[in-house]
This record gives sequence, structure tokens and C-alpha cells, in this order.
Amino acid sequence: MSARLLRKVLQEQEELKRQENEVEEEVDSDSPVSNPPRNPFDLLNDEEDEIEVDDEAEDAYEEKIEKPSITKAGASASSKNKSKKKKKKSKENSNKAGKAVDEDFECLNIGLESPSQNSGKFQDQQMSQGTSSVLAVDPKCLKPENELRRIFGSDVVRSFEKDKKGGSSRQIRGGRRGGHNPRKTYLVSPLEHWPRWDGSLSMELLETKDGKHYFRYVHSSSYSQAQKTFEAAKAMHDLNGIASILQYYPYHVESLITLAEVLKFSGELDQSADAIAKCLFALECSWHPQFSPLQANCQLKYIHDTNKPIFSVLFTHMLNMNRRGCHRSALEVCKLLLSLDSDDPKGAMFCIDYFSLRAEEYSWLERFSEEYISDNSLWLYPNFSYSLAICRFYLENESCSKSSATESEKATPNDLMKQALMLHPLVLKKLVAKAPLKDAAWTKILQHPFFGSAQAGGPSLEHLINIYIERSYIMWRLPELQKLLRDAADSVITSLDRSGSDARDWACVRKEAFPSDNNEYSHLLVSDFSDSVPQLPPEELQNLMQDPRMAHGMPNVAHIPPEELQNFLEDPRMAQAIQNMDPAEIHEAVAHVPRDVHNRNPLMVLLESILPWVDYGAAHDDNQDHGHDQGNEH
Repeated sequence: MSARLLRKVLQEQEELKRQENEVEEEVDSDSPVSNPPRNPFDLLNDEEDEIEVDDEAEDAYEEKIEKPSITKAGASASSKNKSKKKKKKSKENSNKAGKAVDEDFECLNIGLESPSQNSGKFQDQQMSQGTSSVLAVDPKCLKPENELRRIFGSDVVRSFEKDKKGGSSRQIRGGRRGGHNPRKTYLVSPLEHWPRWDGSLSMELLETKDGKHYFRYVHSSSYSQAQKTFEAAKAMHDLNGIASILQYYPYHVESLITLAEVLKFSGELDQSADAIAKCLFALECSWHPQFSPLQANCQLKYIHDTNKPIFSVLFTHMLNMNRRGCHRSALEVCKLLLSLDSDDPKGAMFCIDYFSLRAEEYSWLERFSEEYISDNSLWLYPNFSYSLAICRFYLENESCSKSSATESEKATPNDLMKQALMLHPLVLKKLVAKAPLKDAAWTKILQHPFFGSAQAGGPSLEHLINIYIERSYIMWRLPELQKLLRDAADSVITSLDRSGSDARDWACVRKEAFPSDNNEYSHLLVSDFSDSVPQLPPEELQNLMQDPRMAHGMPNVAHIPPEELQNFLEDPRMAQAIQNMDPAEIHEAVAHVPRDVHNRNPLMVLLESILPWVDYGAAHDDNQDHGHDQGNEH
């Protein structure tokens, strides 16, 4: 029953009581005729969907009640005054009762909502309170569909979604259709053919400290069983086994991540993005009612193994949004990724400036550089030192109509670019080679010793420079930014010719900011920040996830000749033996399986060499190479 209807019934009951009191005060009046009062609690037994309010009947009923029941014309003035006072009191009481009913119904509705809906209501309440954080996420910009509508228009996006839905319905025609997912989610929009959320993941609140809530994902018993099956298939490098897990557990996140990686390397980028979207849907449906990450006050520490998948999924989703041209959506996802763990395990700090520039959020980038708390000042990092100069350049172009007094308070773009070049001269050298910048002026600039012989000064800084070049080199193809960089480089050369002490001072600053002799960012791969996706043939992908089919109790296959190894591994009895092995034994058995590198794709060999379970048998290969060379001499 709605709160409005219940409030109306209470008002009617109060009005009837008032009428009865007035009748008792009049001695010569006739007995009033009124309808019997309705008990409002009887209406609670009816279903809300089955209640239909007849407006005409309500109006007629109200007219009967509001008719004066006193027939005698001579009424005393005192009785009228008393009735007016009682009427005012009855209105106040009815309003209070109505407010109390509304509060009761709000509490009732909150208790009946699902955890994800509770989380959304909690986040909306926090947003209405004006919680200010530089990493607060705008939920309207999280979904790429909204940004695509702003770019291409609603009609184009609607026709594209219609074609996509039609293709999805054709794929599942003739089979069992998945249930519709009516949940309100912030990160992705679930498709109609997706299976219903099975509730296999959940989240628990660990503690609240310094105004931040710390959470951790929790696996159910069914999810733990699926995880064990996944680990066994992963140890055997069985891609088909991992795919079969999704038939019984469609929202197993680790299996979906593996499937997305395989689809990405095979060139199926759309299907890979759909697998990542399913991961996000499952992870978001598992949120705790008090988990409100959009306001940057919740933490999911990476040290917990169950929290690690969401970081990988968000990072991949961010790159997918960038490839689709949805830079604002990528920026919001990057802000969310950075806010979940202040330790930044995925390196969101080193691409958030790029997404903000591509999304033209220049004012936000300056605010972020001033307010975000970090171990070092953000302008010391190579990506921020150059991006802040670009940011100031575009902000000055936008504010040409404003007064010069406000602009004189901040440094000019040329000054910021000179500072970036003095602090990280190696960036210019790498940019000219990567972009590439083929103008003759750049050759002249690189001939100067300061730029031509520039060194990073440490492995950590050099790694960050490589990440910045790989991530942002494409922006430096714009003519206006090339002119800004070239003018600043000429100014640096002029100042260095006058006084060479500036170079030594900036070198000391660089050494103090990055003192370590070890690469502190080795866990961040430069290739992860690239937009280019290497593609491999299907047969090479099969070799990448090939099951060596080691048998339990068999001798080390490293001593088996290569010409006999293939027949040994393809024996059907080996597959039957593996099914009876423990996953830990399988992982130990396949740890040193040699692979042949002759007549192989070099890129494939490079990727395989990264895998910890791949062994090429160095001594055996050397003997083979020696015999091969002797055969060529004969």
C-alpha cells in the first residue's frame, strides 16, 4: 500500500472524529449520518499491485464527510471557535502521522531491497551530501554507452545496440535463454541473454579506520569448488577445461579473465570485452551494502587474493574503453581503480593524466596534481611533468577571454615545459624516435649534449619514462604540442649555454626523487600500457596453452628424444592418468617440459619464454644447434 493512500485514510479518520465531537456539543442538532471509519491496517493485507484507487469514489466520500452535519442554524460563536481550534490540531496530528508513516515505509523499502540496490542508494545519499574527493567518480560517465551517445548521437547508438541485441538473440535461439538481469549496475549494462547472477561471490567489511572502509571479497562453497577446478586446468594448461568451467559457473571471474586474454590475442576484441563486462557485472553484484567506491572512501587491498581479480578486470576494462574512443569513461574507471588501493598495484597513476587530457578534463588534472597525496610530488614523475605543461597550454587557450590577472598567478606552459625537459631530458630523445618527429629541427636539438647524451639516472625512472612514451607518444603528433615542445627545448639550450650549473642542479633533484638502484616498478609491464594488441594464429595459441600430458610416475620427459616426445604425449593413456593426479603433482610435473624452437614463430617463442612452466632445454638445444651447423657445412 502506498504511503499517500494511507495518509489520506488517516486524515479521513481524524476528520470523522472531529465531526463526532462537534455533534456532541450541539444539543438541538440532529444525529449525524456518516460512513463507518475504515481501519487503515486492514489495507496492509492487500498486495500493492492489486490496489486500485477509484478517484471518483474518493471524491464522493470526501464530499460526504465535509458536508456540515449540524442542521440547526443558530450555533453559538464559542462552539465555532472551538471547532476551528480542534480542526487545526487535527491537521497537525494528521501531518505528523503521515510523516511517521512515510518514515516507516522508507525503512521497510530499504529492508526489502537487494544488496546492490542498497549500495546504490547509499552512494546516492553520499553524493547528495556533497562529499568532495578528487577521486570521486561520476556514475553518469562510467558507462561507455552514455559517452557514445554524446559523441555520435542517440540514434546511431540505438541502431547499433539493436543490431547487437539481434545478433545475440540469434546466437541463443533454439537453446535456453538466459534470464533478464534487472539489477542497477554502475560499471556495465548487463545484456538480456546473460545468465542470472548466481550469488557465488560476496563481500565482507573488515574494518573502518580513518574514515575509510576496508572490504574483502568472499568465495562461496560453489565458487571455491570452481576455483579448484580452474587451478587444476591452469596447471595442465587445458584451455578447453577452463572453458568448460563457464558452462557450470558462468560468472567464475578467473575463467572469464583467461578467456578474455585468449580472445584478445586471437583478434576477437569485442568478445574479449564482453567477457570482461561479465566479470565486472559479477564483481559489482557482490558488493556489500555499505561498499560505496564511487566516493573514494572504500578500500579493497590488493594483498588479499580474493581482491586481486577486480584490479585486473578494471585495468583491462579501462584499456577497452580507451580503444573504443570513450576517454571520459576510461578516466572514471582509472579514478575508481586508483581509489580502491592507495598502493596502486596496477599503475593507474601513470595513465590517469593521459585519459584526463584525452577527455579534455584539464581543470580536474590540475586539481588532482594539487590535492592527491603521494610519496613524491606528482610533478616529479615524467608523465605528470609533461602532462601538466600540456594541461596549462590548453587551459590558457580556453581562457583567452578572461582577465590576465588570474592567469599570471600560475606558471606559463613554456615554463612548465622547460622544467619538464630539464628534469627528464631523456623523454625528448625517446619521443623523437617513437612518435616519430622527423623535422630537421629535432635533429639539431638532439645534437646538443644535454639531450643527445641524456640518461635516466636509475632503473626506476627509466622504466617510468618507457611507460610514459608507450602510453602518450601519440599525443605529441599534434602540431601545436610539437611547437610547444620545440620552443621549450630551444629555450633550455639557450639557458644551458649561458650557465651549465642548472643541468647539475636538476640532476640532483632527479637523483633525490628516484634514489633506488633497483627497479621499483618492475611489476608494471610496458606492454600493458600500449594500445596495440599482438595477434597470434590459432595454432600458436593452442601451443601456448598446450597440455603436456605428463603421466604419474613416469620418468622425466626431458630425456626423451624430440622425435619420440610427440607420440609419447599424444598417448590416450596419458590423459586418463592425468585425471587421477593431484593438481599440485601436475604443476610440479610440467614445470620442466622442454619445447622445440625450430621453425617457430619468434613472437610465440618470446611469449612462451615468459611463462614459468616453459623450459627449452638449453644444453639439449645447444647440441642440436651444433649438429645442425655441421650438417650445413657438409
